[in-house]
Amino acid sequence: MIRNIVVGISGGVDSAVAAFLLKNKGFKIIGAFMKNWDIKDETGKCTVENDYEDARWVCDKLKIPLVQVDFVKEYWNEVFSDLLEKYQTGYTPNPDVLCNKNIKFDRFFHFARNKLQADAIATGHYAKTSFGPYLENYRADIGVHLLQAYDKDKDQTLFLSQVSQQTLKCCMFPLGNYLKNHVKTIAKEAGLHRIVQKKESMGICFVGKREFQHFISEYIHDKPGDYIDLESGLTIGKHNGIHKLTIGQKCKIAGRYKPFFVFEKNRETNIILVVEGTTHPALYTDFLITQDIHWINKEPCELRSGNGVFHCNFRFQHRKPLIPCSVYKTSNDSLFIRLSAPLRAITKGQYAVLYSGEECLGGSVISCPGPSYFTLGRQNCRRNIDEIRQDNFTVSTSSITSSI
Repeated sequence: MIRNIVVGISGGVDSAVAAFLLKNKGFKIIGAFMKNWDIKDETGKCTVENDYEDARWVCDKLKIPLVQVDFVKEYWNEVFSDLLEKYQTGYTPNPDVLCNKNIKFDRFFHFARNKLQADAIATGHYAKTSFGPYLENYRADIGVHLLQAYDKDKDQTLFLSQVSQQTLKCCMFPLGNYLKNHVKTIAKEAGLHRIVQKKESMGICFVGKREFQHFISEYIHDKPGDYIDLESGLTIGKHNGIHKLTIGQKCKIAGRYKPFFVFEKNRETNIILVVEGTTHPALYTDFLITQDIHWINKEPCELRSGNGVFHCNFRFQHRKPLIPCSVYKTSNDSLFIRLSAPLRAITKGQYAVLYSGEECLGGSVISCPGPSYFTLGRQNCRRNIDEIRQDNFTVSTSSITSSI
């Protein structure tokens, strides 16, 4: 029988409402605050202290105990060090995915189960599982499936795409069937007014929102190099390091009044190739290769033989619309993914996350974007890209409107 639940309390409204709903269901609750970062920002503040005070206030209000667990060392070694290494090699990592995999749903999970004798953990993530929001369908002898949240604009399954099957079996996501606006209403009705208006956490997981280029320079030395225009081959400016920019990002180039965007970063030459205009065909591709695939439940049967094609949906950025794709598996377990439409700024180091219907199947690290539409010389590619951008905007707007 599942009775004792440890809830990750961050000091925000989502985890607070998750704890409130669980308590109302009659579970025995312990709140746990994870301290994963203890370095002050550029203003001399450390947001962890304020977040802990908010977490303590929430637990006092809900009349549940709160413990603090320190994962600062583990976060540095297993998440932040990887982030620094990836940026130095020209990749753009997703620390939120890695934090969930290594800290929240591994270190924290085992702490809760072993030290606090929890039957399960719960978080304020917007996601669902086939076992239900309160594990009402739990069975130890069958696998669990990760499902998209009811609020598609808040769905966080992309960030959970690397969580292990063993952990997911004992995870509760009480907010999976709620809209964000409804969660705020519940918080107000529960007397949690202090945190309802609190800004959502942004930026690097647990580090918080920072001025990224200044922040990353504290850990990686600047290494100036040239901006080179892809089409003309001319040097048009200087940058301070490839670690400060990512694919598709707008560049600040002195003396240039038209906007240029990052197309490619070369670690060996320290050159950044740029293109003019945010919809330049060089920024778009409909093909990519990935590695280190993690299937949450089971590998699709179409891929097990190595000769089949698996048709599903794809996403590599949170809140972006899902698009159809075809997946092929190679002999070395890499995935070739062909998209039904070109996407902008597919970037090495990000996660390609696959979906079938409402289910998040898992994800793998993008190791190589395919040739761009500029390289392939696609006919009418600018017109097609503009149409796709408009379609994506319409889909995103529709999903937001339906959530209000």
